[in-house]
Amino acid sequence: MEWFNDFWSTYSTLVFSVGVHALLALSIWLTLSCGLLSLANAAFMGVGAYVSALLTLHLDWSFPAVLLAGGVAPTLVALIIGAPVLRLSGVYLAMATLAFGEVVRITVLNLEITGGPEGLNGIPLATEGWHIALILAVTVYGLARLRRSKVGRAFESIKEDEVAARLMGINVDRYKLLAFALGAFIAGVAGALNAHFTFFISPREYGFENAVDILTMAVLGGTSSLIGPMLGSSILTLLPELLRSLQDFRSLVNGAVLVLVVLFLPKGLWESRRIKAFFKRLKGGEA
Repeated sequence: MEWFNDFWSTYSTLVFSVGVHALLALSIWLTLSCGLLSLANAAFMGVGAYVSALLTLHLDWSFPAVLLAGGVAPTLVALIIGAPVLRLSGVYLAMATLAFGEVVRITVLNLEITGGPEGLNGIPLATEGWHIALILAVTVYGLARLRRSKVGRAFESIKEDEVAARLMGINVDRYKLLAFALGAFIAGVAGALNAHFTFFISPREYGFENAVDILTMAVLGGTSSLIGPMLGSSILTLLPELLRSLQDFRSLVNGAVLVLVVLFLPKGLWESRRIKAFFKRLKGGEA
């Protein structure tokens, strides 16, 4: 087991990041499954991270309690801003949620309790690998059940045709708000987990670039199933490390890989129909 101890001591942070990014990708998959192009998930992650870190540092709350608070706080924010913002759609919704993210970032930047631009340092290490694995497993199970439920079918109907969904008697506004709030909860929990294994958080981690990165994870992997977002987030997390030998050209190659995937696989790397057709052809060839 010595090799495992060496591997874990070197790459544990990277493995933790893969799990947290998978949660973030699933949080935006949830809103996309309801036809919402929201870019607020990085801000929700930031709210969850700061709320949980402050409760740990100043009030000495237990880790399960700060995780729950890290999810509940952005959910409440989502419920407050959701009613007016979700009247928008498409690129207008994306712009409004990006603006919300900037409001959160600038607010955190100017508050003394959040450490201003220097952020919060010395957050106790509380997140362990099994915490992330358990929460990710519960999230995937919950979303899989949700997808096959009445709520999931309502999300799909709204995504396909919002007007037709209204005519069918679906309460579109309520279901949109539900998707938005659930996505905020998952992103907030991811932020709380992240804050308690990185020791440090700052406003720079929850800005525009991170919002786009989270969307890219889901789009790269594909949004037709739960596997796609997790695959995309894993690739985007591991790719910079795998390209470390290229040093100065790493970002260039990283970007080129993403462009090629978007050009030749517009529905993402994991498209259920394509994967099923591939295995069907493979089975036919063997026969």
